Amino acid sequence: MYFIVIGCGKVGSQLAKFLSENHNVVVIDKNASSFQALQPVFNGITITGNCINLDVLRDAGIERCDGIAAVTSDDNVNIVVGQIAKKMFNINKCIIRIVDPVKNEIYRKLGYDVISGQRLVAAIIRDKLIEKGTTTYIVESGDITFLEILINGKKSGTRVSDLNIPEEFKVVVVVKQDGPVIPDDGYVVKEGDLVIGVARMKSMQRIKKILEIT
Repeated sequence: MYFIVIGCGKVGSQLAKFLSENHNVVVIDKNASSFQALQPVFNGITITGNCINLDVLRDAGIERCDGIAAVTSDDNVNIVVGQIAKKMFNINKCIIRIVDPVKNEIYRKLGYDVISGQRLVAAIIRDKLIEKGTTTYIVESGDITFLEILINGKKSGTRVSDLNIPEEFKVVVVVKQDGPVIPDDGYVVKEGDLVIGVARMKSMQRIKKILEIT
């Protein structure tokens, strides 16, 4: 797959290195010196330029990319990139980093995939302080990740046990319109449900093939 990362700060550089292990990646940053953060190993392409300039985005291959992540330290820049990607180039998989909690909620409600690192870290620390036995393993591990499946078509009426793949994928939450459910194996998912499960990173292609996720 082919991805574009906007911003080569701490978040962008780490994301780019993760992605470049198995995918084609282009990183855009206005400062060429920022690309030093990609060392010692990065298998992608770097472009120095203004990320909201259409010519720069076209040079990066936005017209053929599978997804774009705008993770600069400037919320407004990330928002503009997100709008350009979705409205001008019809990029469905567009992730924008927004620190401001007000803007975060506004753009989330507008249908953007929004990540707020500060809120995520604060929530993890809160849980560590208040609750015993909480873990950040899934967040920090490169071995396990979360996978979301929107139920529609022939998957409607499927039992959770039929979605589970032993040692590779396990459904842990079903999000319905009225809230989340922690299902047992016999729970039946319906049209519009969002299934969230834990998956082995190394098995992602196999899991997607088995579950017919495109």
